[in-house]
Amino acid sequence: MAMTVHVDVVSAEEQIFSGLAEVVIVPGEMGELGIYPRHTALMTRIKPGAVRIKRPDQEQEELIYVSGGMLEVQPSVVTILADTAIRGGDLDEARAMEAKQAAEEAMRNRTSDIDYAQAQAELAEAIAQLRAIQQLRKQTH
Repeated sequence: MAMTVHVDVVSAEEQIFSGLAEVVIVPGEMGELGIYPRHTALMTRIKPGAVRIKRPDQEQEELIYVSGGMLEVQPSVVTILADTAIRGGDLDEARAMEAKQAAEEAMRNRTSDIDYAQAQAELAEAIAQLRAIQQLRKQTH
């Protein structure tokens, strides 16, 4: 049996995932982080993107979109505290495209720096969701 680490993915609304994984790949602020069993302790912020979880009993990775948050790694437990977390299969491409277009429009027609910063954040989140959808599609084909 492969070595595993316990993974918990929690959002403000609910627990999205709790189980064993051979590896977890998380979108860190400075790039992707690959977390394997017995990884050294770590705490860092994460950016919007797809968390990929390779479970020992499944061939394909499980994808979970996160909109940002915190990652805590202990030798036998990985905890992801996400602002928002959505299972890959539950992502809505049409809604993400609408959000992306609305954010781009708001950036073009900006009236203040605050509006622009908010639009930038919404655009980054929509793009991250669309990337997660693309990753999910690649896995299923």
